[in-house]
Amino acid sequence: MVGPARNVQRHFVNVTDPRVDRGHNHDLLEMVFMALTATICGADGWVDVERFAKSKWEWFRQYIELPHGVPSHDTFGRVFARLDTGEFLTAMHQWVDQFAGSLRDRGIAIDGKTLKGSFDRAADQSPLHTITAFATDTRLVLRQLSVDEKSNEIPAVPVLLKLLELEGAIVTLDAMHTQVETARAIVKSQADYVMTVKQNQPQLHQRLSELFEQYAQQDYQVQGLRKQIGQQQRSHGRIEQRSCYVIDVPKGDKVLSRWPSLRSIGLLYRHSTSTDKQGETKESHDVAFFIISLPPRVRRLNQPLRDHWSIENSEHYVLDVVLTEDASRIRTGSAPEVAAAFRRLSLNILQQDRSLKENIRGKRLRAGWDEAALDGIDTAFQAA
Repeated sequence: MVGPARNVQRHFVNVTDPRVDRGHNHDLLEMVFMALTATICGADGWVDVERFAKSKWEWFRQYIELPHGVPSHDTFGRVFARLDTGEFLTAMHQWVDQFAGSLRDRGIAIDGKTLKGSFDRAADQSPLHTITAFATDTRLVLRQLSVDEKSNEIPAVPVLLKLLELEGAIVTLDAMHTQVETARAIVKSQADYVMTVKQNQPQLHQRLSELFEQYAQQDYQVQGLRKQIGQQQRSHGRIEQRSCYVIDVPKGDKVLSRWPSLRSIGLLYRHSTSTDKQGETKESHDVAFFIISLPPRVRRLNQPLRDHWSIENSEHYVLDVVLTEDASRIRTGSAPEVAAAFRRLSLNILQQDRSLKENIRGKRLRAGWDEAALDGIDTAFQAA
């Protein structure tokens, strides 16, 4: 294996082939290389992988031997359904770490996503639910961890955090993951947290509401309180203005003292106006509270608060709309999790690529149509 295939060999060499030594014609690492390349170029299932590999036979032969030709889609599906996902994800994560570099002073968003098409009613199989750690500045998926159901996501997050070298990072989480154990795991990793607070933490939410109501009654002219009123922003016919307020945690507060290393509390107020098709103006208001392990420096905190939602736009949306994850009907064994890993690794490679000035969809199309464009993306393979 040479060229970009050599990278696949180097990182996935310790993934166990589930087949017995006798009776198989296709090398596992060659199959991984074909499936990953096909996914980059627009393949959305094992049938597509087979079609792509056959149509690009001469291109693949530059890098791998293929002594028995291209595997059938049944072979791809059968082999990937039996892989050890722990080994496979470990190999993927080690490769991603070379893309990502140090996480110090960088925002890491944690969120979950359900693969809607992976359920099998006949087999009483629930859809696969994955949790990912996402670097908000480089838009790289750093880690992927699967759980049986969304309800199991909360205890899985501390496990996911242990898979990362988080020292010096800023971890942002939505309200579902505002849990003492999760905060403790982040602090233990020598990282900081910014956690959204909603009604799932009723005591904490009530206490923050009371405190910021007191500050509001004083027109936020409180010693130590810092605020930033953002400029109006226009997007999709909507005008939004954000106001952010942060302050040190009050000393001796019984409700707040149970959160490890908590240093600041915050409020983010969003006011937006939009005009409908009839010309009527609609207004909406949104208030969100936060607990923060960093000191109350509003300019520093405003960016990770804003960046957290990039995991929805730059990962989840792209996976569903561009890489058609929700439409996938891969359901057997380990195959849904392996296919999800191929999509996330493909997304990382396309994000890393600088040879094409295109969005992710455009890069996939160009790479699938034009072998020169696909060769250009080799740079992303070689860089990792």
